[in-house]
Amino acid sequence: MEQHLEKDYRDKDFKRNWVNSSVFLFYLQVFCVMAFVLGGCYSLYKHRYKGKPEVTIQPSTLYTPEYK
Repeated sequence: MEQHLEKDYRDKDFKRNWVNSSVFLFYLQVFCVMAFVLGGCYSLYKHRYKGKPEVTIQPSTLYTPEYK
């Protein structure tokens, strides 16, 4: 005579199983932080300083001014 035990599927439920849900939430948080950091780095790289622009300055405003 064998007894058939019913399996309790509540152990696999996300709301009831604290261990599985905390591990999932931890990895989700790590993924979100990494995505945010990498997105910020890419944005900084995309909008980086491209170099010194060529600017024309009036000769009268130089350190040694030149007058006409």
